Amino acid sequence: MLAQDIPAALAAELKLKTNQVEATITLLDEGNTVPFIARYRKEATGGLDDEALRALAARLASLRNLVKRQEEILSSIESQGKLTDELRQAIEKAVKLQELEDLYLPYKQKKRTRAMMAREKGLEPLARAMLLRTACGDIMAEAAKYISAEEGKEVPTAEDALAGARDIVAEQVTEEAALRQKMREHLFRTALLKTELDPKADPEEAKTFQMYADYSEPVRTLPSHRVLAINRGEKKEVLKVSLITDHEANVERCESQALPQMNGSSPWDGQLHEAITDGYKRLLLPALERELRTSLTENAEAQAIKLFGVNLKQLLLQAPLAGHTVLGLDPGYRNGCKCAVVDKTGRILDHGIIQVTQSEGAKQKAARDVLGWIKKYNVDLLSIGNGTASYETEQFAAQLIADNKLPVHYLITNEAGASVYSASKEAAAEMPDYDVTVRGAASIARRVQDPLAELVKIDPQAIGVGQYQHDVNQKALRETLDATVEAAVNSVGVDISTASAALLSHIAGLSKTVAQNIVAYRDEHGSFQTRRELLKVPRLGPAAFTQCAGFLRLPRGSKNPLDTTSVHPESYELAEKILAELGFAPADLADKAKLEMLSAKAKLVDVKTLAQKLDAGVPTVTDILAALSRPGRDPREDLPAPLTRQALVKLSDLKVGTILRGTVRNVTDFGAFVDIGLHEAGLIHISEMAHRRVKHPLDVVSVGDTLEVVVIKVDEERNRIGLSLKQVNDYKKKQA
Repeated sequence: MLAQDIPAALAAELKLKTNQVEATITLLDEGNTVPFIARYRKEATGGLDDEALRALAARLASLRNLVKRQEEILSSIESQGKLTDELRQAIEKAVKLQELEDLYLPYKQKKRTRAMMAREKGLEPLARAMLLRTACGDIMAEAAKYISAEEGKEVPTAEDALAGARDIVAEQVTEEAALRQKMREHLFRTALLKTELDPKADPEEAKTFQMYADYSEPVRTLPSHRVLAINRGEKKEVLKVSLITDHEANVERCESQALPQMNGSSPWDGQLHEAITDGYKRLLLPALERELRTSLTENAEAQAIKLFGVNLKQLLLQAPLAGHTVLGLDPGYRNGCKCAVVDKTGRILDHGIIQVTQSEGAKQKAARDVLGWIKKYNVDLLSIGNGTASYETEQFAAQLIADNKLPVHYLITNEAGASVYSASKEAAAEMPDYDVTVRGAASIARRVQDPLAELVKIDPQAIGVGQYQHDVNQKALRETLDATVEAAVNSVGVDISTASAALLSHIAGLSKTVAQNIVAYRDEHGSFQTRRELLKVPRLGPAAFTQCAGFLRLPRGSKNPLDTTSVHPESYELAEKILAELGFAPADLADKAKLEMLSAKAKLVDVKTLAQKLDAGVPTVTDILAALSRPGRDPREDLPAPLTRQALVKLSDLKVGTILRGTVRNVTDFGAFVDIGLHEAGLIHISEMAHRRVKHPLDVVSVGDTLEVVVIKVDEERNRIGLSLKQVNDYKKKQA
C-alpha cells in the first residue's frame, strides 16, 4: 500500500465515501479534535459521529504505520541488493502488517541460525539440489563433494553436509510467506487450546481456575473473557497451556505447499521429509503458536477495552439526581461510617462519623445524628457507598426511614475510586478544610447529584466497570478510557461558571494547564460574562477557543443568550438569521413564554428549504434549531432516573421466583451484574437475557439500566445470586 492509497482503502474498509474520508483526514491533520469535528463539521464529514471518527483516526494511524514499515523494509532489502521487481510489488500490495513481516522474514537480520552456519560452509548448492530434487545417482556421493577441512568451514562427513543442507531447506521452506499464511489460517480453523492445572500450583490459587483443570476449546470459538482468564492462570503459574493440532497432517500440508509438483519419487524425498518435519517442529510451529496466542490476546484485550469504554460511557452519562440535598455515607466497621451533607450544588454543609455496627447505644446515637442532619438541612436523599459494611448501613437507613416515616429515599452508590480520589492532590485542593474521610463521603454524595462531574476526577481504571482491566494493554486501555471520558463530557457540555478543572480538562482543545487557568481566572475575575472572555485566559488562544467554545456554556441570564446554547460562536450570525426567519430575537431565549413558542415553531420548519435560503448546511441548521429550542439542555435529562429505595432487601428474603427491581452495575461478555439491594450483585448470565439468542449482553442491557429481574438461584455459601430477565413474565404468571 502506498500513502496515496490510504483514503480509498479506509473508505472501502469502513464503508464510507472517499470524499468523507479525505475531508476527515484533512481536519484531523489540521489539529481539530474528534468532538469538534463530530459536532461542528458535519457537512465536511457527511455526519460521521464521534465513534466513527475515532475508528477512522485509529485505522488511519495504523495504515500510516504500515506504509512507514513498508518503506523501512524496502530500504533494508534494497541495501542488501536483493530487492526484485516482483518482491517490491508484493511488499507494496500488502495491506496487513503480518503479510509484510512474512515477506521480510527471509531478509531480516537475525541471530546466527543453523541455516546461516550451513550457508557459511558452502552448503547452499546442496540444499538447492535437495529442494529442487535434482536428479542424481547417489545422494551420499553428491553430499561427499562438500566435505571440507577448511578452517571455519569444516564439513567432516557426507552426513554432516546433508544435515547442513537440511537446516537450510528447513529455514527456507518455513520462511515462505504463502506457506506461513496457509498454516496460520489452518491452525486458527482447526487447532484446540488445551489447559490443565500445574501440579505445582498453589491450591488456593487453583480454586479460581478449577473450570480450566482439564479444558479444551477450538481456537476459533474462544471468547475473549476466556482467553484473558487462561492468560491470567498461565501468568500465575496455575495453568499449563498447549496447542493441540495434527502434526503429521501439518507436515504433509507443508510438503505439498513447499515442494514442486513432480511425478515419481526422488532419492532426495527422505531428506526433504526430514528437513520439513524439523522445520515445522523447530521453527514454524513455535512461531505460529506464539503468533496465534498473541493474536488471541490482542483481540481479547481489544474486546475487553472496548467493553470497558462502553460501560464507562454509560456510567458517566447516567441521569443526574439534581436538586437534592444529599447525605453521603461511606460505610465502615472499625472506624465507623463517615458522613457528609452536601447541598444542591455539592457544597459541604456538615459532616461527622456514626457507628452503626457496634453497640445498641451507638446505633441510637447514630440515629439521632442522622435525624438531626435530615431535619436541619432538609436532606431528602441518602447515598450509601457499596463497600465494607454497606449492608449494615443500608439496614440502619431503611429502619430509620421506616421508624420515623421520613420522606427520604436512599440508593446504593458505587464507591469505586472514592478512597483514591479523597487522598489525591486534587481533592485536597478542592476541599482543603476537610480530611480524607469527609472528602470520600462528599464524593459519594456528589456522585448521585452529577455522576459525570464527580467521576471525571477519578482514574477510570479505579471505577471498576469491565473485565480483566488489569490484564490488558495498559496504554491502549488508557487511550480508550481517555477518549471515552472526552466523548461523554463533550456530549453533555459543561457550565463554565461552576465546572471544576478536572471536568474542564476533558473539553475538546483544553489541556490540564489551560483548564486550571480558566478556574484561576474565574476565581480572580468572577464569573465569565461571555464566551469570548475565554480568550483572556492565559494560554487559551484562538485555535483552542475554536475547539472548546461550543462545549462551554454560560448559565441563563448571561449577556448573550446564545452563550447558553450549544451553538458555536462561529455560527452566531447564522443562528440570529434563523431566529429572525422564525420571528424571534436572541433575547427571546431568556423568555420562558417566547421560548415555548419558538420550540413549537421550530418543529414545523422545513429545514432543507431554510438551509438553502440561508446558504447553510442542513446538518448545521438542524443542530442550531435543536439548540435554540432547548437552550442549556442537558441530554441526560431524557434518561430515566436512578432507582432509589426506602425498604431493605435481605438475603434471607430471596427465594427462587422472587421478583425484584435492580440497577445494572457492570456488563461483561458473559452477562450483567445487577445491584438488587444486597452487598453482592446478582448475575444475569447471557443465556438468561432473552428467549432469543443474544450475541452480546450489551445488545440487551447497559450500565445504569433499571431492570425487573427474577431470582433463579441462591448460593449462600458462595454469596452468588443467579438472576433472569427472560423468565420474569413466566414467574409472574405462576404467581398470578
